[in-house]
Amino acid sequence: MIRFALFGCGRIGRMHADNLAAHPEAALLWAYDVHGPSAEAVAEKHGCKAAGSVAEVLADPAVEAVLIASSTDTHVELITAAARAGKAILCEKPIDLDIAKVDACWNEIGPLGVPIQIGFNRRYDPSFNAVQKAIRAGEIGDLRQVIITSRDPGLAPREYLQTSGGIFRDMTIHDFDMARWLLGEEPVEVTATASRLVDPGLMADVDDFDTVMVQMRTASGRQCHINGCREAVYGYDQRFEIFGSLGMLQNENLRPTTVRRWGRTETEVQEPLLNFFLERYAEAYRIELDLFLQALETGGAMPVTPHDGRQALRLADCALESALSGRAVAV
Repeated sequence: MIRFALFGCGRIGRMHADNLAAHPEAALLWAYDVHGPSAEAVAEKHGCKAAGSVAEVLADPAVEAVLIASSTDTHVELITAAARAGKAILCEKPIDLDIAKVDACWNEIGPLGVPIQIGFNRRYDPSFNAVQKAIRAGEIGDLRQVIITSRDPGLAPREYLQTSGGIFRDMTIHDFDMARWLLGEEPVEVTATASRLVDPGLMADVDDFDTVMVQMRTASGRQCHINGCREAVYGYDQRFEIFGSLGMLQNENLRPTTVRRWGRTETEVQEPLLNFFLERYAEAYRIELDLFLQALETGGAMPVTPHDGRQALRLADCALESALSGRAVAV
């Protein structure tokens, strides 16, 4: 039984709290949020304690691990404090929006040897995982191209967009991590274009984009294309295709059921797409926690490391630079 504290009790924090409470090898001892009532609501639901400060949590010797689900601008401070206190860490992505802060954080805490896992949850999705294993097993021969489609069901609120770090660092960063994982090689060059096609007003008050395309190349010549958009009126669109010398692998969207309907006016009508990431990746989040606990109990390597978090952020920075400059950027 690993005893946890939760930092951040918003939407994703509450989901993590539910997973911790449901896991037979985890116990939630503390919940903390800068908005006290949010922590109190989690504490009441799961029978843990609501903390008044981070220091109060980290001073408790019973706490063995922390799960960080707070806003991105708090991650480095919380990771550093938890590592100094000797707590294992599972932290939502990204580590920070500034790669210099990410590097400084790792330089400080790396020597402490504290187990750290970064929450790129899509790697744990059973379908995605099956595709990655098929690639490594050589089912499609020599990998040539990875094509990733990633579209949200709707534009996020302005308050979120103003602090998210932009579409490349906030949304597409998941796809950069997936690209590295599927390609099996580090991209060495990034070319990106970005537009404001959903809401042209983003330029005025957010200075962000809502529609992007990215092309990447590895040293061996493998190619990756990512297309992303903040709005797909038909739902949360998450697909990819892997093409190789011996064939192709595809991963389609998940739906609530596999039922299809035929009638007088239409054929092959399917259930709508799942609403958003908490529904689409619910199982992936549970597996993420399970593998974190397994690594702690066995002393094994964490499946997604701070290095993975850093590299995805580096690709996001290169994509933004390319989109703004109109040229290819070396990684």
